[in-house]
Amino acid sequence: QVHLVESGGGLVQAGGSLRLSCAASGRTFSSFALGWFRQAPGKEREFVAGIAWTGSSTNYADSVKGRFTISRENAKNTVYLQMNSLKPEDTAIYYCAADQYGAGYPQSANYETWGQGTQVTVSS
Repeated sequence: QVHLVESGGGLVQAGGSLRLSCAASGRTFSSFALGWFRQAPGKEREFVAGIAWTGSSTNYADSVKGRFTISRENAKNTVYLQMNSLKPEDTAIYYCAADQYGAGYPQSANYETWGQGTQVTVSS
């Protein structure tokens, strides 16, 4: 299993950028697909991006395609979410999640381990 800790959230103006990090403990990090999800106030949690355990494929929500990029660095047990051209509607708590031997698909039920989340606020 892995333990996940997100960081990098904060307050940014519309059009700005942030990079979220998710650091994992455990020696099996490379066997996990990683996903980023978010939950805005009053809304359900939604998929943002995922990367397969092999690192060979990625998936994105339509709302973030072309603006967000997910990547992983197994040597540092870390997955990143680079967020550019941020919009006020990107405001949410962002969660990192892990799915052993997964493909980084959008279904949250696939992910067995979750972090505590980091707040991202985009001002207009």
